[in-house]
Amino acid sequence: MECSWKTVLLLVCASLGIQYTAIRTLRDSLSGPCHSGVYQCQSRPPKDSRWRTLCDDNTLPMETSASASRRHILVFATTRSGSSFTGQVFNQHPGIFYVFEPLYHVQQAFTNSTSRLRRVLDRRALLGAYRDLLLNLYTCDVRFLENYIRPEPQEHVTGSFFRRSSSRALCSPPVCPEGGDGASASAAPPDETWCPKKCGALNLTLASMACLSRGHVAIKTVRVPVVGDLRTLTEDPRLDLRIVHLVRDPRAILASRMAAFSEQFRAWKIWNATARQPRYVDLSQITSTCRDMAQSAEIGLQNPAWLRGRYLLVRYEDLALNPEEKAREIYRFVGLQMDKNVHSWIAQNTKSREPSTSEWNYKYSTTRDSKATTESWRLRLSYDIVRTLQTLCNDTLSLLGYKVVHSVADLRNMSKSLVEARAFQTVL
Repeated sequence: MECSWKTVLLLVCASLGIQYTAIRTLRDSLSGPCHSGVYQCQSRPPKDSRWRTLCDDNTLPMETSASASRRHILVFATTRSGSSFTGQVFNQHPGIFYVFEPLYHVQQAFTNSTSRLRRVLDRRALLGAYRDLLLNLYTCDVRFLENYIRPEPQEHVTGSFFRRSSSRALCSPPVCPEGGDGASASAAPPDETWCPKKCGALNLTLASMACLSRGHVAIKTVRVPVVGDLRTLTEDPRLDLRIVHLVRDPRAILASRMAAFSEQFRAWKIWNATARQPRYVDLSQITSTCRDMAQSAEIGLQNPAWLRGRYLLVRYEDLALNPEEKAREIYRFVGLQMDKNVHSWIAQNTKSREPSTSEWNYKYSTTRDSKATTESWRLRLSYDIVRTLQTLCNDTLSLLGYKVVHSVADLRNMSKSLVEARAFQTVL
């Protein structure tokens, strides 16, 4: 029996290796004209005339290292930490090609596996696939996503691109001739369907062209566990990667997840309403978040050589309370000027007191009265849950400068902030 189990294990490992190698090999056989994104064009002329100017020697010089002027930005965060809002700070810049959660497609492709054993073994392959996709997107090979999007795109066209409406570049010319300049900077997307309705299915070839036409690429993800998993990208000479590590008070993260994902956090909601902890509540839903957030912050603040000058820690609370100031700091870190569109968007999307008009807006809208919502979790979570979470995540709270409470009165006293004044400096 033991021998049989080992044999199955070896076969599964071999299968994973073969499949992942096949995906990497498929990358080189794609019919796109640029073999290595924007950095090196093939000598054969592209079949699609729309690519010819992009691969002209005078337009795209052959390079083996990152362009001095091109920035590759990653908003690195966890679910319900304010990452959608932070991503919009880059999305509003007309010179940045912004992509919202492209790693979703990779995760879905791996999750659809029916083998429990394979899911256990997939973590390393999944992270490898994440890094591979990020590299291809940063070099504007958007069609590499075809390996993961389901149903599979036909003729490089798909109607299944995750949260396309969250990217102005994917809802504007040349990707969408009818899109104008995407959603107005003065308003959040009305829902998740406005862009596909107006623009039709997404042409991934045109998306690559849009990426090439903009000077910089920014990607937002909540799917990479710790910053150490990104080391190979920070050391890749083809990239000038800047990581904006967004953190948030774990108590606020939990409250937001309970509100947004009711079914997944049903046990927590029962606990919150009854002050009695269900035996089946999954504490790992927040403890793993605390662990990963603290580990990444510790690595980043230690400034290892491979991350030095490439890491910035930003607390969501600081960004929400002083959006203009923190946005300028973020733009200084990535080495870009903050465009007037960004200023306008911040001014018009951080003071809204309008109630949500739909479930989509409630969960995903980036239009909020940011100052009023920063610590509103204190009015929604029970003291019993807060006390338990403080015990489980004490080290994380301390590291990131969040105060603990010792009574219901402390928890509800909104006149005293639980966010310490703290500066997180990155050596440049």
